[in-house]
Amino acid sequence: MCGRFVMTYSAADIQDFFLVSEVVDPDLAASWNVAPTDPIPVILDRHGTGDEAVSRKLVTARWGLVPSWAKDTKGAARLINARMETVTEKPSFRKAAAARRGLIPSDGYYEWEKTADAKKIPTYLHGADEEPLAFAALFENWPDPALPDGHPEKWLRTATIITTAASDALGHIHDRTPLVVPPDMWTDWLDPETTKEADVRALLDSMPEPHLVPRVVSDKVNYVRNNGPELIEAAA
Repeated sequence: MCGRFVMTYSAADIQDFFLVSEVVDPDLAASWNVAPTDPIPVILDRHGTGDEAVSRKLVTARWGLVPSWAKDTKGAARLINARMETVTEKPSFRKAAAARRGLIPSDGYYEWEKTADAKKIPTYLHGADEEPLAFAALFENWPDPALPDGHPEKWLRTATIITTAASDALGHIHDRTPLVVPPDMWTDWLDPETTKEADVRALLDSMPEPHLVPRVVSDKVNYVRNNGPELIEAAA
């Protein structure tokens, strides 16, 4: 799974790297310890009004998916991840998988390797080239039934990170890893015209294994109140 990650890029950095044409929410705060229910950046491709072409947007969502049919937001913290193997089938995710796919930019993420003596070793995993990773994501727009139509806080955008089985090289750290979308598949993954389950499934199954580099870090990351670049430094 992925329960903590790092996102330190500015809106301008993300716009340049991911070829974003419209920044909807520019006020992104760097975080070395993103936790469930925190605000996170999401990249998506959407049609404009009328016959306008598809444009790539950078928006903000809350981490932890709330399905549009949910009565409240209480279960969001449990839906921070969606398993690739069942994402097109599970009621909480299948509609989003068909119509609301996104990318979450990230420097890297944390996992805790369990040892034979039941200890947990915090490990930071990042790309070999140190460029932004693009986590495969789903997003939803949830209408708050307690607020009237037209209220500025009527709609809540939320997101989840898709995970897959970890490769043998990383499986000893944790058996799951975020699904990383390579640059040459960004457009296909975000394409709003791709809505059939079989086509989405084919996209998921064609994702290559990411080449990630692990680094053991200090246990400071265990506490969400800690947040700074020292969290990703190698443990002493």
